[in-house]
Formats: sequence, structure tokens, C-alpha cells
Amino acid sequence: MFTKEQLNDIFNLAQTLRVYTAKDRPLGKIMASIFYEVSTRTSCSFAAAMQRLGGRVIYMDETSSSVKKGETLEDSIAVMAGYSDVLVLRHPTPGSVMKASQHCRKPLINAGDGIGEHPSQALLDIFTIREEIGTVNGLNITLVGDLKNGRTVHSLARLLTLYNVQLRYVSPPSLRMPSHVVDFVKEHGISQEEYSSLEEVLPDTDVLYMTRIQRERFETQEEYERACGHFIVTPKLMTRAKKKMAVMHPLPRVFEISTEFDSDPRAAYFRQAEYGMYVRMALLAMVLGKC
Repeated sequence: MFTKEQLNDIFNLAQTLRVYTAKDRPLGKIMASIFYEVSTRTSCSFAAAMQRLGGRVIYMDETSSSVKKGETLEDSIAVMAGYSDVLVLRHPTPGSVMKASQHCRKPLINAGDGIGEHPSQALLDIFTIREEIGTVNGLNITLVGDLKNGRTVHSLARLLTLYNVQLRYVSPPSLRMPSHVVDFVKEHGISQEEYSSLEEVLPDTDVLYMTRIQRERFETQEEYERACGHFIVTPKLMTRAKKKMAVMHPLPRVFEISTEFDSDPRAAYFRQAEYGMYVRMALLAMVLGKC
């Protein structure tokens, strides 16, 4: 259907736009959202952040892409880097984002790598503490639930070593905080203690960080069920807590926070999710050289 003259017009314009893109002309920035695991808050808040900054978003996942045809992570990243200015990647394998970064010529942001890390979540968590409490230093921060598989608490505990805090870990025996995180915190001189009872540490807790028991990380349903139901926030339980404190959760929750507690002023988890968009706006703006 094309004439040679039409082809020349297309190719000449493509060359012009290539130069514009290379010179960072104001044609709009593009973020590639690449999620090999399901996500609501991380995926949507990064997309909303990019759009609120005036950029656009393209999407790729493993169910509707050439991953189905056997394409490797490295090749997918190399291709998507050519289409975008910044990439956001979530993958189920720890260390996968670092591995992918070696094949990416554009900024690559870790949106979670299995049970490894979730750095942008840790950033928004500390921002939430600042907004809710007014400071981070001097606080007793209690991390509860699946501390073994919860990448959010792995990153948060490590990032909190930049502050003067006391950390408490409350979990079932099989889901304790990994030794490499405990060792990192210890090396940075931060006080940390393990407990089996939430009631014991609740009265002097300033930030209660709840996490779900992650069904997808267990090999059997029976093993999952044995780990469930030990620690549940209810209005009755929270009568033991301070009047000024914050209850946080990276979400989604399953049963670990009663919906009856949602109206309590200390319930910060939905505000926490909104704060995430602002933190990711700041992260994207700085990575893209807009601030």
C-alpha cells in the first residue's frame, strides 16, 4: 500500500524523532512497568507517579508477552530499555533486578525481587513514619508476621539503621527475621530483640508494622495454615497501645488487621499506600533528572 516516497517520509520523520529523543527534547518521558509477579499498590502507584509527573507508561508482564515464548529476562529488559527512559521491574527471584541491570542501559528501579528486597517500599515506609509521628529517631518499631519471606521488612530493617531506633521482631518460630538481616542491623549498632508475643511489646511500641503470612511462599497448605492466626490487630488488642502511635501494613492484608480497626486514627496503612505515590514521584523525578 506504500509508495517509495511515503516510505522516505516515514523514515525521515523517524530519524528526526530519534534525534529529538536522543537530545532529550520535550516529547515526554516513558516508564516501562515490568511485573513478573502480581501487584496492585507498587504497580499502580509507580504508574500514577509517572503520569502525575507528565510522563507515560508502557506495560509488560509474563502472561501476555514473549516470556510465554521463552524470552529471557535479560533480553526482555534490553528490548524494553529501548522503548523507555526508566524501567520498573518486579521479579520472583531474589537478585534478579541486579542481574537485569547488567543488561539495561537505562535507569532500572527494583519493585521487589522475590523474598529479597523492596527498596522503594522501605522509602515510603519511612516517609510514612515521618508524616504520622513527626520523626523517626528515638522510636520503638515493631515488625510483625512473616519476617522470613517479607521483602518489605528486610528492606525496612536495613534502611532504619540510618536512624536511632529500637527494632522488635514478632513472628512464628518458623518465620523469624533472616540471619543476614539481623547481622546487618547488628553491625550498624541498632538495638533489636525477638519476641513471641505481640501483647508483650505493644504498650511501648510507636510504630506497629504488620505483614501478612504469604501463602505463595509456602510449599504446602498445611504449613501455611500452621503459621496463620497468631497475631491479629483488633480494637480490643489496641486498647493496650499508645494513643499516639501508627499501625502500618504494606498491604494486601488478609486477616492480620481487623477491618473494625480501620476507623481508628492510628490506622495508617491506607495513608501509607497514598504516600507511596509521592515518594515514587520523587524517586522517578530524581532518576530522570527532573529535580
